[in-house]
Amino acid sequence: MGINRKISVVGLGYVGLPVAVAFSRQTRLVGFDINSTRIADLLQGTDATGEVVRAELLNADILFTSDPEDLKQANFHIIAVPTPIDEARQPDLTPIRRASEIIATALKPGDIVVYESTVYPGATEEECIPLLEKNSELKAGQDFFVGYSPERINPGDKQHGFTAIKKVVSAQQKHILKIIAEVYGSVVTAGIHMAPTIKVAEAAKVIENTQRDINISLINELALIFDRLNIDTGDVLEAAGTKWNFLPFKPGLVGGHCIGVDPYYLTYKAEASGYSPQVILAGRRINDGMGNFVASKVIKSLISAGLAVKGATVTILGFTFKENVPDTRNTRVIDIVRSLEDYKVNVQLHDPIADTNITFKEYGVNLMDVKELKPGNAIILAVAHTEFCVQGWDLISKLLKDGRGVVFDVQRVLEREKIPAGIELLRM
Repeated sequence: MGINRKISVVGLGYVGLPVAVAFSRQTRLVGFDINSTRIADLLQGTDATGEVVRAELLNADILFTSDPEDLKQANFHIIAVPTPIDEARQPDLTPIRRASEIIATALKPGDIVVYESTVYPGATEEECIPLLEKNSELKAGQDFFVGYSPERINPGDKQHGFTAIKKVVSAQQKHILKIIAEVYGSVVTAGIHMAPTIKVAEAAKVIENTQRDINISLINELALIFDRLNIDTGDVLEAAGTKWNFLPFKPGLVGGHCIGVDPYYLTYKAEASGYSPQVILAGRRINDGMGNFVASKVIKSLISAGLAVKGATVTILGFTFKENVPDTRNTRVIDIVRSLEDYKVNVQLHDPIADTNITFKEYGVNLMDVKELKPGNAIILAVAHTEFCVQGWDLISKLLKDGRGVVFDVQRVLEREKIPAGIELLRM
């Protein structure tokens, strides 16, 4: 039976680790990652992503390893590695290809490989299976079997965890689909949906975030329009939201490794098939431009206040792509930073939960401790970390020169009714 399968999870990041921990409550499994430092941290009970608490991690029945040989102990392999985009906004399949090559060395007759990484429709069968066959010298569908079950992890969301989200599963053969459904169904309490093909499951995943991206881009475009009309977008959304079927989307920066990336996987495949997407790419352009909008509004406000832009100090609070998570992958806060630097502005960055070393390595920017921040002419509250929200205007006032200046509240968390004197509040 499927539930008696010996499991391995390849890639122990935001997606893979919660999956591994969930299965480990029932059976011992192999948790593999090529990052030996990550493995060492997990063995000490430390999860840098913040998704799994220390006690649960230490009690998990998982063989944490970076040795591919250990994968041979398993016969049901779950691949949950990142699928980013490159600088040209094209799919970067390097991690999933590498994971396929590693798994291939451990494959045995009868093994099942299930991919959870987000890809474009067709990638599993066109890109991954050939690598599995080449490096294992086994035949897919005959010696080993392949399925696809798209991840739906929402970083920082403790309510909608891995076991509480309905799981979509797919496979090349019906009898393998049944086994995959049984394996996941043994831990996922929200239920299982069996998709008819792997391509359907791949497409379902990629449009989940594409749909959200387009909806947010509409609200962002409305924010750009209402800004020109001198209308507060939040007030408009609050009024429109009184209708029962109005969708509750909000304007903001759209980054991260899902919503800001997945649409490009779909548009890549669409263009490869001869179709040029219109709506999806238009939405991407709008969302990718919101950082520049924030920066330009701050610059205009400084000029209106009679302050010199060159040499002005602007403090940005928050650098991660989302509140209360340390993940800085594809953060669009960097767009604000780069735009301000083009104006020769002195930019100060503070984020209490982002990793300073990773931030410098990936973006070349330094994070400062709050005590190191010099009084600024403007503050941009870019990420609504709880630490910032709790302190509210008290924190903002302390960080402004003489308690006066421009404040851009990107996520609209500061109380508009309590603006201190001498502060100009801008909102998305």
